[in-house]
Amino acid sequence: MDDANAKLILVVDDESHILHVVSLKLRNAGYQVVTAQDGEEGYELALQCHPDLVITDFQMPFMTGLELCEKLKDNPTSAEIPALMLTARGFSLNASDIARTEIRGVLSKPFSPREVLSRVEELIGNEVTETA
Repeated sequence: MDDANAKLILVVDDESHILHVVSLKLRNAGYQVVTAQDGEEGYELALQCHPDLVITDFQMPFMTGLELCEKLKDNPTSAEIPALMLTARGFSLNASDIARTEIRGVLSKPFSPREVLSRVEELIGNEVTETA
């Protein structure tokens, strides 16, 4: 399904199985998905493709998900892109971290792909209904 009107989501995680599962669920729901395996790559991709939403892991090599969100917020071309943060169980972001970024939600691992899709739909919606 290649819908030119579908919303674009950037998924950033250094664990390839998480990238695969999350991307598959989002694509099956009609979203366009691009992926990156670390924060630096995610930042460059976000500037190139201007996604409607960034889903990022917190703990990654080179640049954490929080650092990625801070850099996106500091850049005028990406400052408004909302983010969904994936964290290890028991880890939480403090209010000041969230206040200085566009992080709109936090999901703890392990999470279900359906849970991710539900949060994405709450944050940005999509006109296309899930096909699988």
